[in-house]
Amino acid sequence: MKRSNSIRNFRAALITAMLLAIGANVRAAEKPVTLKDAFKDHFAIGTAVNRSMMTGTPGFRRSAEHNAGDVALLKEQFNQIVAENDTKWQLIHPREGQDGYDFGPTDALVKFGLSNKMEVAGHTLVWHSQTPNWVFAGTNPPPPGVTKAGPVTAANTDAPSTNRFGSGRFGPGFGRYNGPRASREELLQRMHDHIHTVVGRYKGRIKVWDVVNEAIADGNGTNILRNSLWLEIIGPDFIAKAFEYAHEADPDAILRYNDYGLENAAKRGKLIALIKSLQEQKVPVHAIGSQTHINVSTSFEVMDQALTEMEALGLPIHITELDVNSAQSGQRDLGADVSANVSAVEGGLVSEADQKLADAYAGIFRAFVKHKSVKLVTFWGVNDAVSWRARGKPLLFDGNNQPKPAFHAVIRAATETAVNSHQK
Repeated sequence: MKRSNSIRNFRAALITAMLLAIGANVRAAEKPVTLKDAFKDHFAIGTAVNRSMMTGTPGFRRSAEHNAGDVALLKEQFNQIVAENDTKWQLIHPREGQDGYDFGPTDALVKFGLSNKMEVAGHTLVWHSQTPNWVFAGTNPPPPGVTKAGPVTAANTDAPSTNRFGSGRFGPGFGRYNGPRASREELLQRMHDHIHTVVGRYKGRIKVWDVVNEAIADGNGTNILRNSLWLEIIGPDFIAKAFEYAHEADPDAILRYNDYGLENAAKRGKLIALIKSLQEQKVPVHAIGSQTHINVSTSFEVMDQALTEMEALGLPIHITELDVNSAQSGQRDLGADVSANVSAVEGGLVSEADQKLADAYAGIFRAFVKHKSVKLVTFWGVNDAVSWRARGKPLLFDGNNQPKPAFHAVIRAATETAVNSHQK
C-alpha cells in the first residue's frame, strides 16, 4: 500500500513539474526579446539619454507621458547609458573656477545608472565644440587673420601645413571664440583642473570616458588633426596631455579616443596614424570610440572592412553614437559634424526607408558580432523623436516607442548568429 502511494505521489510530482516547465516555456516565449538580452554574449547595448529622462521631467519636445514611455523603453532594452550633452564642458563647467561647475544633471545620470544596474559612460572631456569661451580666453592677442567678428576666411581643416598634425584657425562648430587667448600653460592648467575635478568626482562610477572627441581632420588632405584652439594654443600634444590627466584622476577608468566618419578610408587612416603615435608615446588610450553616424547605404562589407583595420591597433572598439540616417541628404557622405546636421536631414526620407533601414542595421550588426573587438554598442538616442537627426528617422524605435522593422532585423541578426555558432 505504501509503495502504491509512493508511486502515485511520484507521478503527481512529475506531472506538476512538467506543467510548471511548460508554463515557464510559454511565458518565456511570450516575453519579447530585448536588445540587451539578444546580445548579452557579445557586447553591452547602450543609449544616449537627455536630461528630462534622468530627472523625470517633461522637456526636449516630449510631454511627461512621452518621457515616462521613453524611460520605460530605456529600462527594458538597454544596459548602458551616456549623457547626450550634460557631461560636455559647456554644461558641466559653464563658469570659470571651482564654483563654476553644475554637477546636478550628471549626478542624476550616475544615480539612475547605478540604480538600474546600467554601466555609465562620460562624454566628453576635451572637444573643439560646446566649450565655453572662458576656457580659451586670456591676454594674448589672436593671430593675424582673426578678428573679434571671427576669422577673415573660412577655416579649412585640410589647409597645407608644414606641421603634419595641422595648424590654422579654430575649425567649424558652434562655441567658437576669437578674442584674446590664454597661453599654453594657462590652457593646460584649465584642462588639468577640469579633468581632475570631473573624472575625480565620478571615479569608480563613470567607468568609461571619451577623453578627446573629434580631433581628426575631415577630408583627404595631409593634416591629421582638425584645426582647433586646443591645437593652436597648446599644440599637438594636447591629446596626450588630456589622456594623462584623465588617467591620473581615475587609473581604473577606460579612456577612449572618439570620432566620427571612421567608415571612410581616408579618415580611418588618420585615426590609425594618430593612435599609433600615441601608443608609441605610451599614452594611456584604452579603447577606440567609433561614433558610427552612418546612412542606409552603409553595407556589411563597409563596416567589416572598417572594423578589421581599426582592430589591428589592438584596442577594444566601442560603437559610441550609433544611428542610421534615412534622409535623402544624409546619403551623400559619412560626416557627422554638428554644424552640418541640419543639411544632413533634408530632402525627406529615401524610398522604402523602413526596409532600407532594416537591411542596413542587419548588415552592420552582423559585422559587430563578427568582430570580437567590439565590446559596446551605444545608440545615439532611445527613439526617433529624441534623436538629434529626428527627421532622418535613424533609430530602432519610432516616436511612440514602438519597434520598427529595423529592430526586428537586429534581433534576427543576433538569433541567426547564435544558431550558426551552435551548428558549428
